[in-house]
Amino acid sequence: MWIIDLDSRKVLLNTHVAHGQGTGEEYAKNFSNNEGSHQSSMGFYVTGDTYVGKHGNSLHLHGMDEGYNSAAYERAIVVHGAGYVSSDFIAGTGRLGRSWGCPAVSNELADEVIETIKDGTCMFIYYPEQRYIQSSKWLKADNGSQANKR
Repeated sequence: MWIIDLDSRKVLLNTHVAHGQGTGEEYAKNFSNNEGSHQSSMGFYVTGDTYVGKHGNSLHLHGMDEGYNSAAYERAIVVHGAGYVSSDFIAGTGRLGRSWGCPAVSNELADEVIETIKDGTCMFIYYPEQRYIQSSKWLKADNGSQANKR
């Protein structure tokens, strides 16, 4: 996970983030927008409000790409801390643990990450899938330019 302040053009944080159990082993390869898939969803999100749930402090995500992550809120795909996102876990297993589709971060950094990106930050989960890249309205070079001409 990279958290970048676009105004100052500085990296605020770079850390590990887990992907969903059904998304792949070492690398994320399979993505879904379906409930129960335990897969991550690629695309653009807008962060929402925070709440305290079974993983402690957590952050709602609103998927902005229809068919790719638009069910994120209903699926309870949120940013949260997890014990399986740690150096100790990696040392014992050779990789991070897996969530049920959530971008999970270490328990030690969860509050900092959540506080930094809550309430309307753009979040992007990338995978080089050509169908997504070609169809995402957010990745089109002329996105918004037609509206600006009116």
